[in-house]
Amino acid sequence: MSVVPRQTLSFGHQFASELGELAVPWQAEEAPDPRLLVLNESLAAELDLGPSWLRGPEGLRLLTGHLVPDGATPVAQAYAGHQFGGYSPRLGDGRALLLGEVADRAGRLVDIHLKGSGRTPFARGGDGLAAVGPMLREYVTGEAMHALGVPTTRSLAVVGTGRQVQRETLLPGAVLTRVASSHLRVGTFQYARATGDTDLLRRLADHAIRRHHPEAAAAENPYLALFEAVVAGQAQLVARWMLVGFVHGVMNTDNMTISGETIDYGPCAFMEAVDPATVYSSIDTGGRYAYGNQPGVAQWNLARLAEALLPLLHTEQEQAIELATGSLETFSAQFASAWSNGMRAKLGLADRVSAEVVEPLVAELLSLLQDNHVDHTSFYRRLGDAARGDAEPARDLFLDRAGFDDWAGRWLALGPQAQRMDRVNPVYIPRNHLVEEALAAGSEGDLDPIVRLLGAVTDPYRERPGLERYAEPAPTDFGRYRTYCGT
Repeated sequence: MSVVPRQTLSFGHQFASELGELAVPWQAEEAPDPRLLVLNESLAAELDLGPSWLRGPEGLRLLTGHLVPDGATPVAQAYAGHQFGGYSPRLGDGRALLLGEVADRAGRLVDIHLKGSGRTPFARGGDGLAAVGPMLREYVTGEAMHALGVPTTRSLAVVGTGRQVQRETLLPGAVLTRVASSHLRVGTFQYARATGDTDLLRRLADHAIRRHHPEAAAAENPYLALFEAVVAGQAQLVARWMLVGFVHGVMNTDNMTISGETIDYGPCAFMEAVDPATVYSSIDTGGRYAYGNQPGVAQWNLARLAEALLPLLHTEQEQAIELATGSLETFSAQFASAWSNGMRAKLGLADRVSAEVVEPLVAELLSLLQDNHVDHTSFYRRLGDAARGDAEPARDLFLDRAGFDDWAGRWLALGPQAQRMDRVNPVYIPRNHLVEEALAAGSEGDLDPIVRLLGAVTDPYRERPGLERYAEPAPTDFGRYRTYCGT
């Protein structure tokens, strides 16, 4: 095991030292032949990690977990979770390690975390490995979400390991280096509560307050304030998902963060034809995590967090439940407000236009989009042209053109601002057919399609000549799209 000199790189180990009951010290498996596939140079700069060093042999050892920085204590984290509604008391990092924490250039503490680094005690029979394709999917989607302004974990790098991974076929293996505000999840609190150790639960909550919601410490009831902050963050987050047409695909409680960041880009995708019932995940056979169900699922997950926090909210359980219920019930209004404000911006409408006018206009539009199977991203971007006087690009997306004309006439009378619309309605998202094309090529060693796709989706609001195919929905022969976890 190599050690990085302190002057080169120094990590913290707050989670490992403060919450040892939730951490198992562990070491990554050796990568036989590590090869850098993708490096996020801008993120590396934010973390004061030199790209040239990361590309070198010592950097590759860090990115695969074989070089442990000074101060780092690699651990697999324990957590529980409700998966598709069923409770699993012991999940945890079966194929991942938290290396430790570092401060970025703004002084914010972030986790450096490896995914696909080998089996841990939480592996539950899995091999602990990851394939190139799913790790590239997480990299591309996370960076696209970041560029869209959606709170998200990010990827620093994807490194090929030189090891084959057995799935349906043999696939090339990879390790992804994930950067997050933390990896505290609803499932982390569920695990702590299930131990029956109230002191551990309190220490976990105090850690979360210090890390993410320090304003809660000054509240009369800090733990209720923590819960309320998480509720508010998730209401904002899920509204942003809905506004850009993102379908997470696996909203289990172990995939909901306390920080309010999107985490775990497994069977995720972006909706094309507008339909609340849109499901892409191959394992979501009942549609539990369909696009239109995401707000309700988020609130359900938050109820599980409330259950875990009850011993901290009040010494009397009945009063604790009353406090938690009151806070949880604010989710719907907070989500509705974030959604309404976002839709107002997408339609370019000024604040002076009353909600009584905007809300029925939005409801009618959503029905038109669904009935006409209109592409979500293309429509809102083309609507900006309509605000500038050219309605044909948007109108051409509809079979019911009279219905669109009627709606658009009332919308245009409100004086929409095209420039405002262009700032929030992207030209480019990770189109599902282009993602699959890029992942297939990347798995074969051709990274050019990934690089080109990243070039489009990390600058999503600026239309550029030569990138027309990145703005178009999938061709009809692409067929019904299905995504897979990649575990």
